[in-house]
Amino acid sequence: MTYLDEFFTKFASYAWGPWLLALLFGGGLFFLFYSRFVPFRYLKHAVAILTGKYDNPEDTGDITHFQALSSALAGTIGMGNISGVAIAIYMGGPGAIFWMWMSAIVGTATKFFTCSLAIMYRGKDSLGRYQGGPMYVITQGMGQKWKPLAVFFSLAGLIGCLPAFQSNQLVQVFRDIIFVPRGWVGTDHFWFDFIVGFILASMSAVVIFGGIVRIGAVTSRVVPSMVVVYMGCALWTLITNYQLVPQYFGLILSDAFTGKAVAGGAVWTVIVTGIRRAAFSNEAGIGTEEMAHGAAKTEEPIREGLVAMMGPFIDTIIVCTTTALMILITGVWITTDANGVTMTARAFETAIPVVGDYILMICVLFFSLSTMFSYSYYGTKCLGFLIGAERQHYYNYFYVILIIVAAVVSLRTVINVIDGMYALMAIPTMISSLYLARSVMRAARVYFRRLKDG
Repeated sequence: MTYLDEFFTKFASYAWGPWLLALLFGGGLFFLFYSRFVPFRYLKHAVAILTGKYDNPEDTGDITHFQALSSALAGTIGMGNISGVAIAIYMGGPGAIFWMWMSAIVGTATKFFTCSLAIMYRGKDSLGRYQGGPMYVITQGMGQKWKPLAVFFSLAGLIGCLPAFQSNQLVQVFRDIIFVPRGWVGTDHFWFDFIVGFILASMSAVVIFGGIVRIGAVTSRVVPSMVVVYMGCALWTLITNYQLVPQYFGLILSDAFTGKAVAGGAVWTVIVTGIRRAAFSNEAGIGTEEMAHGAAKTEEPIREGLVAMMGPFIDTIIVCTTTALMILITGVWITTDANGVTMTARAFETAIPVVGDYILMICVLFFSLSTMFSYSYYGTKCLGFLIGAERQHYYNYFYVILIIVAAVVSLRTVINVIDGMYALMAIPTMISSLYLARSVMRAARVYFRRLKDG
């Protein structure tokens, strides 16, 4: 395991080198300026689309705009916000949150382009059903000569979409918050992790074998409810400690450019950590968002792009920021050696004594499960593209087993494997989106002119 930890640490570090950060962040900046800030100018119209004003049951697709956004948010709002923010602060200090913000701002434009393309270049799978995702954008939009790039994305997606992080962190929070303090689990907790992992796998199997329609139906109910509960607790902490909020906003801003909160004061570590965790949190430019929004019932690519662009704002600017301020205000980032979801649990326990950590556990349970539901769909689409849609369901059997395996391995290994594969998934996604950006803007001009004319 030590050898594997070292190998995957080096793999993730190389995959997330300066070149990839330039591709994601620089590409997002290009989209932002090239679109002339469309994500911000048409926010009101995006909300109208989301409410169902423009839904047409006869359109191609499987789920509504709202269900598509819920499915995408189910994959982003969850452990990336609860655990990922804690990991960002642990590894990069408070300044890492600033770089998460910056990544989210450019990520709104990235999602507008990638998810517009997901509808614009939907392709048929081997069963004749329309599908969206980077692999279809590449083959339908760029041509068959680019198919190796689509295969590359699908291969990386098979691993990157596995439920390792969610399963690992969910087991950790139940073990560290409930069972260990009461002496119900000792230092050797293998069998506890295994049993909880098995229960999670069984619960997930009930939903994921129902496909995207069942996943969309479940997540559209679970995600909004859990966001309200989680945000209510976080906002209560901020309101009762309002006098400290400006101080910690200031710390986030100052540490973003000094790195004093990081060992050795490495500013580059702060930047890399923030962008990596933001990519895991809001998935802008990774490609998973294309697969969720590509299933929406619509014939208007720009509409889905406008809906999708709200994801990074909700996910990173709102949810991640409140989580970060909770961790900073309660001081657990300094007073505890805990990492990941356990650090966030300590913050909830400090801010809301007696019941705070239990509320967090309920949120973590539903967030993690909804994320697992969405990721299983992404993985099946990748396998379906590679070996045929009639055989893609085999991925779910492998996926369910991996929930159990991930429950018993180390957090460090899990983070590095998933991070590395996310980096590889981003390469074909961003290349294809930059290549086809002109097509999106051409369609956008037509759509907004038609919208203006009524």
